Amino acid sequence: MITQRPHIDNEPIHVCMKSYLPPLIAAISAIALSSCSKLATSSDIKAYQAYDLPATLPSNPSAVRVKVSLRKQMIYVMEGSKPLLVTPCTVGAPGSATPQGNSTIILKNQYKRANSHGWAYNGKDARKAIIDSRPTGWSFKGTPMPYWCEFKPNYGFHTGWVKHYPSSHGCIRLHENIAPKFFCLVKVGTPVNIASSQPEDAALGQDVRLAPDAGPLPDYHSSMYLGNGYFSRHKTPTFEKF
Repeated sequence: MITQRPHIDNEPIHVCMKSYLPPLIAAISAIALSSCSKLATSSDIKAYQAYDLPATLPSNPSAVRVKVSLRKQMIYVMEGSKPLLVTPCTVGAPGSATPQGNSTIILKNQYKRANSHGWAYNGKDARKAIIDSRPTGWSFKGTPMPYWCEFKPNYGFHTGWVKHYPSSHGCIRLHENIAPKFFCLVKVGTPVNIASSQPEDAALGQDVRLAPDAGPLPDYHSSMYLGNGYFSRHKTPTFEKF
């Protein structure tokens, strides 16, 4: 049987329990009573998968630039003063912060996989693993990072679970329906500025509709990552014109 772990397995779970219950009854009740935390439903997952935002193709691709606000967790793809795409993202967690400064897109790879972390598998068994700590004799396949746009060695924009708080290892995650649009809008050489805030935060970032928080959602089945399903786990991208 394939085993899988949710992508939130380090987050706490709080159980409702009346403090006056005797220890034995409390232990039994902890199993019977539901969690205080909101459990994800199929409608929550469908709402996340349905999320999308408009994007506009540039008239001059060489004039496109990318601005990232770490505090706002927002990406602004601009052509001059015109926004082509304004989208929420997920940036690096404390201790693995997204690097700030000016750079450019140095590499694009629609089918990128991580080199060090991913899935160990052996027949029907699969588990999340680091390549150097996988069980002896098990095969390994890196985590899919679709629509990879590298802006610094080992750091890139890519498809990933978008949460409402910094939680990546330094890369910048985009929603599965947004990453293909971003990929089309930038090219190798597109300037990127990453800062704690951006002037566009007030003008453009205030009213952007956020994706449902991926934090409470269960992860996709391991077969989605071991195969190629995650690379096409998105809507067909569409674009507006000037």
